[in-house]
Amino acid sequence: MNAMRNIRIEKVTVNIGCGEAGERLDKAKDLLGQLTGKKIVITKTSNRTTFGSAKGRPIGCKVTLRGKDAMDFLAKAFEAVENKLAKRVFDATGNFSFGIKEHIDMPGIEYDPDIGIWGMDVCVTLERPGFSVKRKKLSSKVGKKHTIKPEEAREWVTKNFKVEIV
Repeated sequence: MNAMRNIRIEKVTVNIGCGEAGERLDKAKDLLGQLTGKKIVITKTSNRTTFGSAKGRPIGCKVTLRGKDAMDFLAKAFEAVENKLAKRVFDATGNFSFGIKEHIDMPGIEYDPDIGIWGMDVCVTLERPGFSVKRKKLSSKVGKKHTIKPEEAREWVTKNFKVEIV
């Protein structure tokens, strides 16, 4: 097989939405820190929302994982959803997202009454070698045949993580 056709993980983004700053956001940051051990980024509103939050207010936190950290976290996250993903979670370019209802569903995580129970979104971005072209400020683009199709992404997840697509 052509080495340029291999699929790999570019990044895994884990997001917890709190809706407001303060104690809830601090607890969510602590939880993400425990789960990943990486630097946490605060997410803010981009403009006034329907619910009255002004622009620039903190509403959640996220962390981006790459390489081995991403693979390890993803293996635990798939166990939390019983190694099953719906067919609809894959987008047109092969990326996929799924939610974890309670963080204590992940293996090795104990309930901490100080933190409580939190759900999170896990977004996985897949790429092939040569995808760095799309990040450059050049007029060139990734070719149509080189993009990842949803079927290829499903096959890759099934093969690498033993995940069942339902």
